[in-house]
Amino acid sequence: MGDVAVGAQEGHGEAERPRGPEETAPEAAPDETGEPGELVGGPVGEPVGGPKKQRSFWKELPLLIGIALILALLIKTFLVQAFSIPSDSMQNTLQRGDRVLVDKLTPWFGSEPERGEVVVFHDPGNWLQGEPTPQPNAVQKALSFVGLMPSAEEKDLIKRVVAVGGDTVECKGTGPLKVNGKALNEPYVFAGNTPCSTDPESQFKVTVPKGRIWVMGDHRQNSADSRYHQEQPGGGSVPVDKVVGRALVIAWPVNRWDNLPVPSTFGQSGIGTVATAAPAALGLLGAAPIVLLRRRRRLSAGR
Repeated sequence: MGDVAVGAQEGHGEAERPRGPEETAPEAAPDETGEPGELVGGPVGEPVGGPKKQRSFWKELPLLIGIALILALLIKTFLVQAFSIPSDSMQNTLQRGDRVLVDKLTPWFGSEPERGEVVVFHDPGNWLQGEPTPQPNAVQKALSFVGLMPSAEEKDLIKRVVAVGGDTVECKGTGPLKVNGKALNEPYVFAGNTPCSTDPESQFKVTVPKGRIWVMGDHRQNSADSRYHQEQPGGGSVPVDKVVGRALVIAWPVNRWDNLPVPSTFGQSGIGTVATAAPAALGLLGAAPIVLLRRRRRLSAGR
């Protein structure tokens, strides 16, 4: 008898040779009648339906631009926005042409402006009457849309908060400016200016209504601020709901990069405190999950 080939099976004349993966025939998919239909797919290892073509960069570019614009619009609406300084009323803290970044998020949580902050606010009552309105070009309109420039249609001002609702603020002669009877040391006032003005129209002693703020420019002799609008409703004060947000930093030009902190003079004892219940509540809400997580870990470790 001859040798039997390895792999030969009883009843077969020759052994079946194992097939390689590349020779394995794809199974036929049954059709509606249950009979084998056309073959589905290609060689083993190739995804059904063939290889997917990667979209070209140029086809994805409009989508990327669209997403970027949406994000920029959300940031402008809820987080920060750039504003350009149009005048000299805040010298030397801010110069004409500076661009500042304004925090727009904090007011959404009910936090009101505090003494010493530099804030941007909408014109509360024709303060800018007679001021020329610039006509932006297409590029400026696009930059305004994404928040890199202020809108020409919006008439906004920027001043320093010197008193808040419930405060009594006064200035006589050449100063000093007083808040709740405390004299302020104001190193930010423009060199050569006096804290107050000898102009009788700008002399005042005012108790700021609740929900409003009293604002003044750092260039005291070149700022049409709360002092010059005392005949209007609110006696020259600005409604809190007109405040866009607090100016945090000077972002442009590069050689002017700086932050805009609250001067220490507003932290002296006796002036009073500003309620900050909203941020405190948010902090408590943020801390609660951490406390609960630590407690759960301690309980698990003690088992």
